[in-house]
Amino acid sequence: MGEIMGKTAFIFPGQGAQYNGMARDFVDNHPKSRFAFEEANDRLGFDLKKIVMDGTPEELQQTMVTQPAILTASYSIMTAVEDSGIDCDYTAGLSLGEYNSLIKAKAMRFGDAVSVVRQRGIFMQDAVPSGVGGMAAVMGMEYEILKECLKEAQCEGVVEMANFNSPEQMVISGDLKAVKFAVDIVGRKGAKKAVMLPVSAPFHSSLLKPAAERLQAVLMDTPVYPLEKYVVTNADAKVLEKEDEIVPSLVKQVNNSVLWVPSIEFMMDNDVDTFIEIGPGKALSGFVKRIAKRKGKDVRTYNVENIETLDRLKKDISSGGDNES
Repeated sequence: MGEIMGKTAFIFPGQGAQYNGMARDFVDNHPKSRFAFEEANDRLGFDLKKIVMDGTPEELQQTMVTQPAILTASYSIMTAVEDSGIDCDYTAGLSLGEYNSLIKAKAMRFGDAVSVVRQRGIFMQDAVPSGVGGMAAVMGMEYEILKECLKEAQCEGVVEMANFNSPEQMVISGDLKAVKFAVDIVGRKGAKKAVMLPVSAPFHSSLLKPAAERLQAVLMDTPVYPLEKYVVTNADAKVLEKEDEIVPSLVKQVNNSVLWVPSIEFMMDNDVDTFIEIGPGKALSGFVKRIAKRKGKDVRTYNVENIETLDRLKKDISSGGDNES
């Protein structure tokens, strides 16, 4: 198999990417993928595979189910990618997806991670009563202007930056009333679009500090191991240097902004020119393309979520990267 020049990154999606039937192709055709769901079922004590493959969207959208479901789907797909002989130099994941990066880097075992993220989902949901917090996506507004809008909206409560997803998309989070007020303000001040998101908690805001504290206690009892890949963290947009940085980074991530744009820029500045999104959806590939365009970088992006997209990736790599999907 030929090699693509430059370095490669595996990137993993977070909450919101889920859909019923994700990873079905691999579960049906790849023994390791099937075993991933069986191991998850054993660790969780309920039939995650049945919910993902045959359940309703409502069942899947419960945060405490969504998080282990996406983690497991992405991991099951990654096993097939690895068995195809495709590997990476760097890895990063959006919020929840960072756990997949740590699994890829051999810093955390899959079974341990799936147990942790189940509890992470419970802690996040418990931190703020349903209907009290909210999030919104803001498109087509410069960060400095958005920051001023948020200051204005804070008279209604907590509203903060949650995600720097791409140059054109940022996400805000906080008290529902304050987030809705901020949406009105950014609309008046020139945002191309601002929409409330269908989420059940104000993720990545200071309101989730209680969840971060509870998660820290769980993570302190979870084994971590030396990193075998460069993992770029959401919280600081830099590489984890050693294993004792893993838990503080995962805790900080819960109630602080996801620095996705700086994380991708960091990898591009370190010669990563191929980004392979592994898991449901292809939102991250779109973010990477927009970040690369703003930086004037030439990159290749792929998403692998079924057998067809994996075959396309393998074909492209064997031809030297000339047929980007």
